[in-house]
Amino acid sequence: MSTTQRRVFRYLLPLFALVLISAIACGSDDATAAAPTAAPAKTSAPAVTTAPAPTKAPTEKLSGTVEIDGSSTVFPISQAVAEEFRKVQSGVQIPVGISGTGGGFKRFAVGETDISDASRPIKDSEREKAAANGIEFVEIRVAFDGLSIMVSKDNDFAQCLTTAELSRIWAPGSSVDNWNEVRSSFPDQKLRLYGPDTDSGTFDYFTDEINGEEGASRPDYTASADDNVLVQGIAGDRNSLGYFGYAYYVENKDKLNLVAVDSGTGCIAPEPKTINDGSYSPLSRPLFIYVNTKSLERPEVKAFVNYYLENAAELSAEVGYVGLSQAEYDEGSAAVNGG
Repeated sequence: MSTTQRRVFRYLLPLFALVLISAIACGSDDATAAAPTAAPAKTSAPAVTTAPAPTKAPTEKLSGTVEIDGSSTVFPISQAVAEEFRKVQSGVQIPVGISGTGGGFKRFAVGETDISDASRPIKDSEREKAAANGIEFVEIRVAFDGLSIMVSKDNDFAQCLTTAELSRIWAPGSSVDNWNEVRSSFPDQKLRLYGPDTDSGTFDYFTDEINGEEGASRPDYTASADDNVLVQGIAGDRNSLGYFGYAYYVENKDKLNLVAVDSGTGCIAPEPKTINDGSYSPLSRPLFIYVNTKSLERPEVKAFVNYYLENAAELSAEVGYVGLSQAEYDEGSAAVNGG
């Protein structure tokens, strides 16, 4: 900067300061002048305030109990959601039972539970019983499962079975009790069967898809509503064959071998991709929870169900299932919240 420029700058600086001070003073005067035009303090109606934006979950501490029962297949998801929810709402108790889909609906239809886990849609007879007892509900899809065929770790030959072979094994009246009766190339070894009991939605789904009729099955197998019992039975029996939800295989990969299924398009094993795109056919299926609408009037139940929908995709994947699209969870949320 030249000497002349510095002189001009020193001359103008005080003028700029004076102009700025004047502008501030005028602004203050304008604000003061505007004050008398404000509405009188005393009015005939209460003042209106802007409410804060709602949060996804209540900030107040909740208490009470959310009673859940039903499918052992859906159990890992509901249990995972319950554990995470209690980290933020420790005052809410959330017992999760595993009486099977049918057993869960029996309790739900008479108002004993708030939520029923289900590995199949509710039957007309169950819906009618609920209606007779004044129970209204919301059906919510929460994940996809690939119903999985299992053998023990000692079995290295049954890597894939056709749906026709599965039907020959499990059909009513079947007397197949040796692996070489399933396929002549299989060894001459005793075949022992394990599967869900008749209260299970997995039993209903499997028999419908494999035997062509829901509930149509040979009765001479080791049955349980608890998939963990089936895991132990299959893992401990070198000649075993059984079926249950994919999540229980994921948790027990070190104890079990997965059997691929050929429904006419080649051998396809269940995994997240094949379950989600339906190529693991015909044993890919949706999983549900049913919520008593009366129970939703209790803040702890509504908060839990909303939390379930917000976290089902992530927690389903963590326990071995496949989450749904966000649009489907949004649909469930609208049904719960009346949106």
